[in-house]
Amino acid sequence: MELNLLALETSSSRCGVALLRAVDGRLEVSTREHEGSQEHAERLLPMANELLAASGLAPSALDAVAFGQGPGGFTGLRVACGVAQGMGLGLGIPVLPVVSHQAVAAQVGQASPSDAIVVALDARMHEVYLAVYRPVAAPDGEPGWETLQAPLLIAAAEVVPWTAHYLPAWSAQAGQDLSLVLAGDAWDAYAADMAHPAAWRRAADAQRPEAASVARLARQGWLRGEALPPEQAAPLYVRDKVAFTTAERMRGEGGNPKAQPSLAPQAPQVPLIPQPLTEADLDEVVALEAHVQAFPWTRGNFADALAAGYGAWVLRREGKVAGFCILMFAPDVAHLLVIAVAKDLHRQGLGGVLLDWCEQQARQRGLEGVLLEVRPSNASAVGFYQRHGYLQIGVRRGYYPAANGAREDAIVMQKRFAAVAEEAA
Repeated sequence: MELNLLALETSSSRCGVALLRAVDGRLEVSTREHEGSQEHAERLLPMANELLAASGLAPSALDAVAFGQGPGGFTGLRVACGVAQGMGLGLGIPVLPVVSHQAVAAQVGQASPSDAIVVALDARMHEVYLAVYRPVAAPDGEPGWETLQAPLLIAAAEVVPWTAHYLPAWSAQAGQDLSLVLAGDAWDAYAADMAHPAAWRRAADAQRPEAASVARLARQGWLRGEALPPEQAAPLYVRDKVAFTTAERMRGEGGNPKAQPSLAPQAPQVPLIPQPLTEADLDEVVALEAHVQAFPWTRGNFADALAAGYGAWVLRREGKVAGFCILMFAPDVAHLLVIAVAKDLHRQGLGGVLLDWCEQQARQRGLEGVLLEVRPSNASAVGFYQRHGYLQIGVRRGYYPAANGAREDAIVMQKRFAAVAEEAA
């Protein structure tokens, strides 16, 4: 398959553009970069034009445009997103947002599935944008990534104790003891605050996100069917505000707003532990389900699942239901009946947290694996399950309701824990 993809990365002081070309099985990536955070807007398009001209391509030859969506500097994120949207709308092509932290993780050399890559990027004011990833093998042979922690804002002094606190949970999630690999420029920027055990390995080759890495991850997203209409693309912000209002300062709130303590109970930045779904959650769960599904479960469906004793959990962020899952335990496997994440929280790793939790519950009960159904038309969901090790084992004809009274087949997918363990051995 041929692919011409342009990638933009301006989340840090580095302004980068990459042109990825896939032709006859060959992958070529060329780049242009400039250092200077105040010049992103004026440098980005000229560098893109230089790359296209050098490759002999007209803008109309592009199939998609990607951008590093952050988190990072507000101005830089808006520049890359705005240019990507403008190009997408003008050329009639889709857009692929790529989390900048994942781009840094992908720059780490010789990483393995036994590594948890802790990406810490300088957020200024002795604060850090932090995310954690684990490389995994995808069924299609492409490199894959498991999000152990989606990007959050944290004080630099809290990074090391926070990481040590959650390492056992990540290892349990991965089914093996994980080694820590440290990437990102914050480890140098706040070396005194972030002094770490000697066993935690530094990755000197991954400091800030590069456009070439964004391009390669975007290609994988393209192959998984994750491209978006330009109008749906958006930067990823994890800092709500950078300064107090005049009224707040008059009340004595000096300095700048700080990140909330990340190890506080139920800290909204660390949504790692799902909680049991109860009747008190049903209104929010039903509303979320109706917002994300064309043919949603009803309140009665959810109430029946609770009454039947199915495993049911919710994930909360800032006090609101961000996602949920319901699991039926059979004698040999667990059947994932429904899983959903709020639309505005997609691509932040919450679906992976819920799916991993379901697998953990199945393992604890000694079951062989997890079974689920998914619509063939939902390519992004199919790709999501594939990246987490699920394989198609069958098709159920006319399983789902569809538009105009029609029916849609269901792809039956399963993850067998023994098979996964054999592949890892």
